[in-house]
Amino acid sequence: MMESRGTLAVEKRAKGYNCAQAVVCTYCDLVGMDEQTLFRLTEGLGGGMGTGTGTCGAVVGACILAGLVNSSGNLQAPDSKAATAKLSRGIMCRFQQRSGAVTCKELKGIETGKMLRSCPDCIRDAAEFAEEILFQKQ
Repeated sequence: MMESRGTLAVEKRAKGYNCAQAVVCTYCDLVGMDEQTLFRLTEGLGGGMGTGTGTCGAVVGACILAGLVNSSGNLQAPDSKAATAKLSRGIMCRFQQRSGAVTCKELKGIETGKMLRSCPDCIRDAAEFAEEILFQKQ
């Protein structure tokens, strides 16, 4: 089993990466893409995809990793969508179970005033679930 990279992902966020970037870029070596490309691809996905209103960027990052790990890349006959969706669903369900929400505004308590999970905790959780579901054989 691989050593957890959750702390590395949190460190990336502390350097200014958004939550999606922090998660995806932590695993660039395992998905065969350079960090700068992944950084650029996920730049618009932080802050709950729309500054607090959408799905947590850390979870989105983990789901992007699911596609990078599992997609066949078959443009003529996309044949891996169902399996990739199942992996993403596993990540989302585990995150929902642990945190009680998957949207940034709910996690941060923007409307309720009650924070469910901090960004570093969300990043650690998303990294943990990505490792368990996507990289367990590495």
